Amino acid sequence: MAGLTAAAYLTRAGLKVRLCEKEKKTGGLVNSFEYKGFIFDGGIRATENTGILLPMLRQLGISVEFLPSPVSLGIGRDVMMISSKESLAAYRELLVKHFPENSDDIAAILREVDKVMGYLDVLYGIDNPLFLDLKSNPGYVFRTILPWVLKYLLTAPKIARLNKPVEEHLARFTRNQALIDIIAQHFFQKTPAFFALSYFTLYLDYRYPRGGTGALAQALDRFVREHGAEVRTETEIASVDPGTHRAVDTRGNAYRYRKLVWAADLKTLYRLTSLASITDTRVADRTRARQQELSGKAGGDSVFTLYVTASLDKSYFAKIASGHFFYTPSAAGLSHARLEKLLGGEPGGPTRFTDDKAHVFAWLKRFVQLNTFEIAIPVLRDESLAPEGKTGLIISLLFDYSLTKHIRALGWYDEFRQLMSDYIVEMLDASIYPGLKEAVIDSFTSTPLTIERVAGTSDGAVTGWSFTNDFMPAVNKQPRIASSVLTPIPDVYQAGQWTFSPSGLPIAILTGKLAADRVIKDLA
Repeated sequence: MAGLTAAAYLTRAGLKVRLCEKEKKTGGLVNSFEYKGFIFDGGIRATENTGILLPMLRQLGISVEFLPSPVSLGIGRDVMMISSKESLAAYRELLVKHFPENSDDIAAILREVDKVMGYLDVLYGIDNPLFLDLKSNPGYVFRTILPWVLKYLLTAPKIARLNKPVEEHLARFTRNQALIDIIAQHFFQKTPAFFALSYFTLYLDYRYPRGGTGALAQALDRFVREHGAEVRTETEIASVDPGTHRAVDTRGNAYRYRKLVWAADLKTLYRLTSLASITDTRVADRTRARQQELSGKAGGDSVFTLYVTASLDKSYFAKIASGHFFYTPSAAGLSHARLEKLLGGEPGGPTRFTDDKAHVFAWLKRFVQLNTFEIAIPVLRDESLAPEGKTGLIISLLFDYSLTKHIRALGWYDEFRQLMSDYIVEMLDASIYPGLKEAVIDSFTSTPLTIERVAGTSDGAVTGWSFTNDFMPAVNKQPRIASSVLTPIPDVYQAGQWTFSPSGLPIAILTGKLAADRVIKDLA
């Protein structure tokens, strides 16, 4: 999406643009695909505006129809819908029902959530000025932007104080680890408290493109082609030579460039860049230092996804929850199935995952039973996305990339995928969706290794850098986001989820626009 956004603004400015995409279609993890009459989303399950998405589409004159995408939360057999800020009261009731001895803790936590929601109202309270034509509406600057800037300056320090991992922050309010788990376990490891606690507001901002999330990428793809861009799919870049301003693909085709915007994995960029061709030794040293800085840094969390087609009508699922459902089957908490329980090794030797197959598979079953799942049902948002009387489900949970690699190295990969599928369906059948197991027509999976292969991301990451790194190897302060697109490599810019943290779809779009603006300015 960052590459598509950059290409859209560069072609709009009249520049000659070539877009190279290694897969069969553009969009990265914003994609939808057809499977036996069902439409599934292969990456994100919904989009959010946050003052960026809709203004970007309006500025480019791109029309995308968005449908409501209400979010539900569930524990056990109890489900609530998030429909407004007042839904916090229903969330409190849900938590108190499962943790009655912690009602005071829960009240304090939700007061904190309410406070963060207020901060978010300021942060995303106006359309991002980067996507507005302020010259034609100077009054907007004085009526809207300047008052917002004052509010932001007062709010930003409060947001900065909420940068500790959400688990640590919640521990200030309760000693009940299970309660902390239930609130936080569907976020990435060590997600900053502000980012995690703000999600209650973001859920209200979710919307779903008609036709699937991939419809958004398709609309941008059409725009860049119509404005003269050359779009080369199934074209994977194998080397970048800053000295000759050439990029070469895996087939040996060379492409000259004046400016290059890299919108993919950053480790890959620095691995493919020829340092020998950089004649300025200071630039070469800075580039080498950046390469070394990134080499040991981990990508963010990855996911295991099960795609299911079922002979149950959408009305069955609509009676239980919405089409975007965060579901936890047990209130026991995921701390009872920590990844550390699979670690071993000789005393004094390196720590590694166990080779005991029975132990690993028993842990996987427990892991599934205690986890929180993101369940997306496209047909509940767009009734055209499944055959009549049938339903497609996308069921995801956070999963460790290194464990998946270990399982594949031991030759258990296919068995692992089948067991995970069985465990997930059996769990849902025994809890929130009784009858699902008998209704399954077909199923298939995506693992962290699938994401690594298809999206080309380090560690199969779905949103940039991991919060577990000893330091964040990307710009992570909002006032500095404009500088996030710069690299030490001559005439090469960066955009996308590896560019700024925390990241997501809005950041991909925003950095794509920032990179395009910088290219246009430098060429001028």
